[in-house]
Amino acid sequence: MKRTLCLIVLTFFAGTSIAFPQTKPRARDLGIPFDGTPGANNAITDVKGVEVGYVTLISGEGDNAIRTGVTAILPQGKDFTGQVFAGWHALNGNGEMTGTTWIEESGGLGSPVLITNTHSVGVVRDAVIEWGTKRVKAGGYSGDLSLPVVAETYDGFLNDINGFHVKKEHVFQALDSAKAGPIAEGNVGGGTGMVAHGFKGGTGTASRVLNARFGGYTVGVLVQANYGARPLFTVAGVPVGREITDLQAKRGGQTAGRSKSAEEGAGSIIVILATDAPLLPHQLKRMAQRISLGIANVGGRGENSSGDIFLAFSTANAAEFSKDQGLATISMLPNDQISMLFWATAQATEEAILNAMVAADTMTGYKGNTVYALPHDRLREALKKYNRLVEKPAVSKP
Repeated sequence: MKRTLCLIVLTFFAGTSIAFPQTKPRARDLGIPFDGTPGANNAITDVKGVEVGYVTLISGEGDNAIRTGVTAILPQGKDFTGQVFAGWHALNGNGEMTGTTWIEESGGLGSPVLITNTHSVGVVRDAVIEWGTKRVKAGGYSGDLSLPVVAETYDGFLNDINGFHVKKEHVFQALDSAKAGPIAEGNVGGGTGMVAHGFKGGTGTASRVLNARFGGYTVGVLVQANYGARPLFTVAGVPVGREITDLQAKRGGQTAGRSKSAEEGAGSIIVILATDAPLLPHQLKRMAQRISLGIANVGGRGENSSGDIFLAFSTANAAEFSKDQGLATISMLPNDQISMLFWATAQATEEAILNAMVAADTMTGYKGNTVYALPHDRLREALKKYNRLVEKPAVSKP
C-alpha cells in the first residue's frame, strides 16, 4: 500500500508513530468558502491550554492489516488535575462516550478526552485511569479520574478491529505526546481507519474567533469523522456527493455494492469542542447541540445506525471550579450574548469535517478493502461549476 501521510514521524517501533504536522493542504486552501474568522492555527488548540496528542498504528496487510490509533485531548495540559465546566449531547446514540453520566450530574470534566476505535474503548479507558493515578498525589476513587471520557467510531472496514491492537502503551504515548499549536489531520490517531461520506475520513480540527464586540472568545473543535451518505455530501452548499459518484469503496479489490446501510449513512462522528468563553454546564450543553448544525451542513442526518456524540467544555472558571475551600466566584456569559458562539460552533464543525476529508489519503487495509480520498481537483471543479470556488484562497498556516 502506498502510504502518503505527509507527516514528520517519530517512530517508537514498527507500525506505531506519534505524528507532528507539516505543511499540507487544508479545506480553505482548496478554495472552499467558509464563514467566520479562524484562530492562529485553525485548530482546537487555539483555545489556550488545550493540548492534543496522537498515536497512529499502520502496519500489516490483508487479514492482519492494522489501521487504527488513539487521539488524546487534554483540556488544560498534562499537569492539570482540576475540573472544567462541561456539557454533552447525543444527536444519535448508536455509539459510546464513557463518563457522560457523571458530566451530566456534576457539570464538570476532570479527565483527558480520548478517542479510538469501537472495540478499544475498554483498554483505553483503563489506561487513562492508570495514567492519571500516576500523576496525582491522592489515591483511591475520584469521580473525575475514575470515570474518564473515552469515545469511539468503528473502523472495521479498514482495520482488523477484532485484533485489539490498541494497547495501554499507545494510550500513554498519545497522552504524553500531547501539545499545543498546529496538529495533524486525516489518517492520524483514532481517525486513522475512518470513512466519511464514502470517502476517506479521519481526524480534523478548526476554530473560530469572535469579533471583539461579541467578546473575542475562541471556539475550537476536533472531529473524528466516520459517518455520512455519499449522496448527501455537501460542501459550501454544493452537492459534491452527487457530482462525484465514482471512487466507491472497494471490498477486497472489488467495488463494494451500495448497501442499504451505506446509502443511509451508517457510521459515527465524535466531536469535542473547547472554548474560553465563560459558560456554565447548561450553556455548554447548548453549544454541544449546535454541533449538529455543522454536521448537517456537510450532509449528516443523525441516521439510525450512526453514533453522533458531542462534548463541549470551557476553560474559563477552571481555578474557581477546582477550589476545595471557600466560595467560588464564577463568571458567566448571559444567555442573550451566546448566539454568536452558536454560529462559531456550526462553522468550526463544518470546516473541521472537511479538513479531515481533505487531509486524508487513500487507504487499503483489512482484507484488501480500499477507501479513496476526496479528489481535490474534482472538488474544486464542482465548486467552480456552482460558482462557489474562491479563486485565490488564503493559505492555511502549517
